[in-house]
Amino acid sequence: MNVVTLLPSATEVVFALGVEPVGVSHECDYPPAAVDLPAVEYSRIDADASTAEIDRQVQEAEESGGVYGIDVELLDELDPDLVVTQGVCDVCAVDEVLVEDAVREIDANPEVLTTDPHSVGDVFDDVRSVGAALGREAEARDLVASLRERVEAVRDRAADCEPKRVAVLDWTDPAMVAGHWVPELVEWANCEYGMADPGDASTPREWADVRAYDPEGLVVAPCGYDLDQTRENLSDLTDRPGWGELTAVQDGDVWAIDGNHFLNRPGPRVVDSLEHLAGVLHREFETPSREVAAPLSELATAR
Repeated sequence: MNVVTLLPSATEVVFALGVEPVGVSHECDYPPAAVDLPAVEYSRIDADASTAEIDRQVQEAEESGGVYGIDVELLDELDPDLVVTQGVCDVCAVDEVLVEDAVREIDANPEVLTTDPHSVGDVFDDVRSVGAALGREAEARDLVASLRERVEAVRDRAADCEPKRVAVLDWTDPAMVAGHWVPELVEWANCEYGMADPGDASTPREWADVRAYDPEGLVVAPCGYDLDQTRENLSDLTDRPGWGELTAVQDGDVWAIDGNHFLNRPGPRVVDSLEHLAGVLHREFETPSREVAAPLSELATAR
């Protein structure tokens, strides 16, 4: 079966079920084998720009044709039987409408499977849906079962940890509070997530609201950014009024997590994200490696 996956999480799911796609998105970089596969879509955004400039480019692109484009000629050459896309966020990956338009232009007549996860349960449902489309129902069932076991292991262990008031930012200028599955992950790590409910969209927030909430633990994981990119944009936060007065800052409980690979990808590694969150929020858990997470103070001194 020729499978094209148009977002990183779908690529991870398909690989985890034992199938290698014939085409992926330009952002698909895990597992490592995905990097060498042909990219069917492209972005109109300069990913090396500042966070504020990227936000401006995104808004401009949404008003003039969209953030992403599809190489229809390449899609035709790949002769897909299945195309996996998404409907959760037209900023994070190509949306289903553009995909359906592209599919109408090629000779093949593939099934288009649209994922639209807003919770961890939705992520697991998507794994099963992709498994069914691939004829890998048993593999999908086993994968979901193993992921659920890991979730319960974290929840059981975190139940004995001291809760804290937590905020997770998935963009820094403007400051955006992570939603969708992230509130669940924080709550499963036995912490309070008071700025968004499970399933809420990630939403820009006034900095005054963040200050009023005054998180005791703060996690910075900009969508699409690794730790180096987060380091380059630290002043988005550290130059804000009242930054040094936040309880999390005063207590040294501010962490950056690789937001490209974790927290923002609704695939199998959403459970890795839970484990990493527990590792930075509670001393009782193993701290993630420095390739995954680092105290923000450590990133600041390395600038």
